[in-house]
Amino acid sequence: MTLFFYILIGIITFIAFLHAWSRKDYELSRTVVINRPKAEVYAYIRQLKKQSSWMPWFLNDPQFVIKYKGEDGKLGAASYWKGNNRVEGIQKITKLHEGKLLETELLFLRPYKSLTLNYMAVKELEPDRTKMVWGVKGVHRFPASVFMWLYGMERAIGKDFETGLQNLKQILEKK
Repeated sequence: MTLFFYILIGIITFIAFLHAWSRKDYELSRTVVINRPKAEVYAYIRQLKKQSSWMPWFLNDPQFVIKYKGEDGKLGAASYWKGNNRVEGIQKITKLHEGKLLETELLFLRPYKSLTLNYMAVKELEPDRTKMVWGVKGVHRFPASVFMWLYGMERAIGKDFETGLQNLKQILEKK
């Protein structure tokens, strides 16, 4: 019994140490150049209803259920989503800089509760070439801080961002 107690205390101490020393804040972004005018790219990305056509999480889960509230593409518009992979959350448009930036707040309800800022920015490179940055930033709370210290945001969602941007590029360049 005493050995079990010491092992348990050791495991708890190790997890507490990981949480204490892990970096809590994070930011991850990816960039793509789309051969379409900036106004067209921005008009497409600001629509929450269009995200299901290019974001990999929606495309990879046929059981995804999405409900919308408010006028799509406008400040305050929101979507509620629930997937088969035990994910659930709410996304709300919190900031719009017309033709330049879209910010949304992502409240994940499952698998654990967390709040994240999602942003998409566009910049004209040439009249028919647009640079788009898609990023996310936030603060990890326990137990996510320990998991992400071991696994990392890059590994967790980096490839999904790249896939999503390539999907978006293909959709917009076919128009």
